[in-house]
Amino acid sequence: MKLSILVAALLAWASSTAFADTPPELQLEVTNMTCAACPITVRKALERVPGVKSIKVDFASRTATVGYDPARATPEAIMKATADAGFPSVVKKGG
Repeated sequence: MKLSILVAALLAWASSTAFADTPPELQLEVTNMTCAACPITVRKALERVPGVKSIKVDFASRTATVGYDPARATPEAIMKATADAGFPSVVKKGG
């Protein structure tokens, strides 16, 4: 019985620390993406935002998923970057 409690505690600890380094994510709805080159422009704009850790732009769904360091980047700064590049966005999920 003690062993199963210990195993359960270790599993709970391992699962909580495994995701500790995962940055928060925003999923943005991005407008004005009309061609296959548009996601490249959106990605390049997001890469210039300090604190952005990961970027996935999906042309088919007109979304961008952005992992970021909240100590260095804000959802507002991320959305401003896409808007300044000609692709206004709004937070669909996260933030």
